[in-house]
Amino acid sequence: MTRNMGTIDRALRVIVGLVLLAYALKFIGAGSSWSWIGWIGVVPLLTALIGNCPAYSIFGISTCPMERKGS
Repeated sequence: MTRNMGTIDRALRVIVGLVLLAYALKFIGAGSSWSWIGWIGVVPLLTALIGNCPAYSIFGISTCPMERKGS
């Protein structure tokens, strides 16, 4: 699997994923009945860890500088 995500993109996904998981685990927004939606935070965390976003692959997008040079 080739990387299609740059460092900034990956860092932002980690931050967003952690915030969403904190919401799901009721560290923030305690008492909300919508906290289950925070489990979506697993997706950006996983894509940041592997460095590949399936949606980017479908649309031919790459924020990884090494991949863009060869294109």
